Amino acid sequence: MTATTTVVFADLTGSTGVFETLGNEAATQTITALTQWIGEVCKEHGGRVVKMLGDGVLAVFPAAPDAVEAVVRLQREHAKRQVQRGPAHRMQLQVGLACGEIVEVDGDCYGDAVNVASRLSDLSGAQQIWATASVTAQVELPLPGTRFHPLGLVPIRGKAQEHELYRIEWEENTSTDMLTLPSFGQGVAAKARPRPLGTIELRCLDLVQEFGNDELPVHMGRAREAEFVVHDPRVSRLHARIEWRNNSFVLVDLSSYGTCVRFNGAPTELKLRREDCVLHDSGEIALGADFGDWSVPTIQFALKR
Repeated sequence: MTATTTVVFADLTGSTGVFETLGNEAATQTITALTQWIGEVCKEHGGRVVKMLGDGVLAVFPAAPDAVEAVVRLQREHAKRQVQRGPAHRMQLQVGLACGEIVEVDGDCYGDAVNVASRLSDLSGAQQIWATASVTAQVELPLPGTRFHPLGLVPIRGKAQEHELYRIEWEENTSTDMLTLPSFGQGVAAKARPRPLGTIELRCLDLVQEFGNDELPVHMGRAREAEFVVHDPRVSRLHARIEWRNNSFVLVDLSSYGTCVRFNGAPTELKLRREDCVLHDSGEIALGADFGDWSVPTIQFALKR
């Protein structure tokens, strides 16, 4: 059978450390209890669990608003549960949502939406919810305390076309750059410089620089013209650029040999060849080779709001 539905991938990060700390039996019980709780929350919001994935859950929802309500509740309640638990139990949730036609065969489901939701779960990182525009467009008004933060067009591994994505901000006390902030002048003649909407910190060995969104674009490379200089023969003169697009930091590869990105908490890396991707939270950028080469020149980045 086929159906147009919303697919949810919810994964737990940090499970390896739990096994190392608690041992196999206790860790298995902890992770199983968490995934069962994830499944129950999905069911309470009209979803159906298709399968458990070890430390994750695949669920489908007939209605996108119900799926969004479910994953927001998951993040909020999981954050509260973590405060009451010891460090050994503190695994994070990363969630991806996509909408489309799926095919169900022998209790499993297949389709483009399933693949995209899985990729978004990997890309989103700990405590994140990423969704396609096809999901957010079906939600007339975000839930109280939530916001849909546009990430722009983002390339997804294995997909020919870029997808318009949103980050669902679920923390009720988090401010957002999607709100209009009033500004106040200091006297008639003076005009204060507006505070940047966000900053990005770049680190490479002893070099540390911070750039506000109003100072972008910033080029990384070995040329003296680059705003962030990396001295390595594998790095192109102007290897990559960070720009501000759709209220997001976007990394653009300009090089001959490519750029790799690895987000903290994500199990996979992105390989860019004259492509771009949205940066979020923190991670590493490898210039001229992938992370499999231990000697590759890398830049650590961290976003601040």
